[in-house]
Amino acid sequence: MKSFMGFIFTVCASLFGYMLIEARRNRVSEHTFSFSNLPSSFHGVRIFFISDLHFRSIHSSILREVKGKADYVFVGGDIMEKAVPFSRVEENLKKLSSIAPVYFVWGNNDYEKDPQRLEETLREHGVTVLANDTAVLQKNGESLFLIGVDELNHGRDDLEKAGAYSGDGFKVLLAHDPAIIHKLKKSHNITLVFSGHTHGGQIRLFGKGIREKGGVKQRNGVTLLLSNGYGTTTIPMRLGAPAETHLLTLVKDDE
Repeated sequence: MKSFMGFIFTVCASLFGYMLIEARRNRVSEHTFSFSNLPSSFHGVRIFFISDLHFRSIHSSILREVKGKADYVFVGGDIMEKAVPFSRVEENLKKLSSIAPVYFVWGNNDYEKDPQRLEETLREHGVTVLANDTAVLQKNGESLFLIGVDELNHGRDDLEKAGAYSGDGFKVLLAHDPAIIHKLKKSHNITLVFSGHTHGGQIRLFGKGIREKGGVKQRNGVTLLLSNGYGTTTIPMRLGAPAETHLLTLVKDDE
């Protein structure tokens, strides 16, 4: 009986340790997306995407991997929550700003502490805050429209206002919650969506989780990059949904 209990204890301790490791991974997942409507000047453009930092500090290994490679940094919200000190937020913003120009959208947890101070901190570090707004990224006279919607859970999102920029240009949507995909209309003309929020379910048993696992998905004719996120909330553990960040390359498909 004692040997059996010892075996169970060892298994549980090993699983607990593995879940802690999964939550602390410093992985940069690389993706290449091909689009026929991508402006030629943006062929080969690279985007570093990170979401749901919560309590984590960005590891130096990630900076080494993406510095000099990314043209833009997109932050998909939840850069903090109530118990996260602003000193950690500033530390992470310095790191992100050292990579490339940074664009940010609000997540639900970003509103927990002091959103006014957070917005001031973001802007002090040169971050472009997109709250139902569009940033026009330009190269060689061509444009890519980055549309950012505010937090969805409490009804702060306004796609019509955010995507009000007229024209049929290449449009990318940055939104914390992937549920925004259900509000998209064909008339919005969105090609690519970046989201986080779900943490991949954070803890998945037998492949099942309480929320959707991250990955590249096709929804309503739109390509969705859903991230497992970099940090955790409530408990600092993961299973079956390891922490991740992303380095994307966009290429023009001439076919």
